[in-house]
Amino acid sequence: MSKKTIFIIALIAVIIVFVGFWIYREGMFSKEILKLEILGVETAKAGDEIEYTIKYKNNGNFALESPKLIFDLPDNSLTEDEKTRITQDLKDIYPGDEDFVKIKASLLGKEGDLKVAKAYLSYQPKNLTVRYESDTTFTTKIETVPITLDFDLSTKAEKGKDFQYSLNYFSNIDYPLENLSIKITPVSGFEITSSDPSSLDNLEWKLQTLSKAQGGRITVKGKISADVNQNLNFIAQLGMWKNGNFFVIKETSSEVQIIQSMLYISQQVNGSSNYVASPGETLHYQVFFRNIGSSAFENLFVIANFDGSALDMSTIQAGNGQVQQSGNMIVWDWKDAYQLRKIDVQQEASVDFYVKVKSDWMPSNSDANELVISDQINVSQIVQKFSIKVNSGLVISQSGSHDSSITNSGSVPPVAGKPTLYTITWDIKNYFSDAKNVKVKATLPQNVKLTGEIMPTNESSNFSFDSASREIVWSVGDVLTGTGVNGDPITLSFQISVTPNSSQKGSTVSLIGQSTITGENQFTNSIITSTDSAVDTSLFNTISGIVQ
Repeated sequence: MSKKTIFIIALIAVIIVFVGFWIYREGMFSKEILKLEILGVETAKAGDEIEYTIKYKNNGNFALESPKLIFDLPDNSLTEDEKTRITQDLKDIYPGDEDFVKIKASLLGKEGDLKVAKAYLSYQPKNLTVRYESDTTFTTKIETVPITLDFDLSTKAEKGKDFQYSLNYFSNIDYPLENLSIKITPVSGFEITSSDPSSLDNLEWKLQTLSKAQGGRITVKGKISADVNQNLNFIAQLGMWKNGNFFVIKETSSEVQIIQSMLYISQQVNGSSNYVASPGETLHYQVFFRNIGSSAFENLFVIANFDGSALDMSTIQAGNGQVQQSGNMIVWDWKDAYQLRKIDVQQEASVDFYVKVKSDWMPSNSDANELVISDQINVSQIVQKFSIKVNSGLVISQSGSHDSSITNSGSVPPVAGKPTLYTITWDIKNYFSDAKNVKVKATLPQNVKLTGEIMPTNESSNFSFDSASREIVWSVGDVLTGTGVNGDPITLSFQISVTPNSSQKGSTVSLIGQSTITGENQFTNSIITSTDSAVDTSLFNTISGIVQ
């Protein structure tokens, strides 16, 4: 072997040894020696500011040079500088050193959303040329979203008729929300004809900045074209536009059933074919007869029979009808009632009478027969039965207090120019039949503001305030029979702040207007309503309510 060949082989061997040593030297470092973790809260309310702590520690024997931290906030986070990726150069990390970085942000999303934060820390071990990177994540669940988004609509509607509903929204998030919109999904069988406020496409309504304890309402009108017994599913989403994308914060839905009624002998009570009576009121019955045959009816004889303990039969006034109180009966003879002498084809005649519901009437029990006033109309042996239902008592009680479970402050009596905090409380009772879609509404005066304090707190998502109309809406939901009668009432308390002006000195100041409760009585299948009076600063003591 020549000297040249030996030299070449030796040179190659040296190179192999050098490269092997370099590979070994560069690869013997493990990136696991850098411990990286994120600390934070596992659950949060949407809009709450949370703090992430990114901790790191060098568990090795090498100094880690030129470290750089990259922190990616969860999607749709809100920060003061609107950045979602934060990059920070750190000091060299020596063996055994540990430190941390804190980052604050507000998270937005729907209830149940998982918001993932990510951290990356890159560095170069001393005397090595390779950069390493460690990474970790942390997940926070959006547990609650303190925003109300609620349909205010009837659960039933007639085919071919106009239909109107409202969509209430209200924020109890501490952070002002910008670039908001509400989107309403198109519904097959319902055509929107107008809305207030208006929308260019009847799909999206842009909202102004929504601060804490502020809200509003969208009212939509349209026409029903769906078939009878078809259900219309109304869906709305409240969300925020960010970087050209719309992300949903709150979503709600409600179903409406399409109904239709057919009659040949028709009856109206107090001008309505579906009237619901109340104790103590006078009922005006009108019975209509339309000839749908091919020949005239002549010399008709009409009998009306009644069944129901709610009526005071001694109060019947039947005009040209003959009253037989002992038999709960009224008779109209064509000899006395001229309109019954002849009814031509497609013509209509009618009789009417008045009767009063007993003012002290209370059902003996919740049996359905006790809550119905029935009557039977017999016209020339053509018999039609009718009935109207009697409302049970769905009652709202409104009161105010300065000393309550919610801590209030300010002067009592109130002082002009200075705020005083009060607590308004609503108590609900329901006596005889279940009510659905129950809502309580009241209006705040101009110098009264909500503070956002609500008890119980789990009702916050059912509480809304329209800043334009000043109307508060509490969407209670379903209220069962006996609520508040056989146990505690359903209660909501909220705090208000009133600042009297100088012109109100020497007088009391209104805190809240008359409250109104409405609900869909499941027995009467109708809307029931009751009210309670307004509340002012006098509360239970006139002297303590006079502005100083």
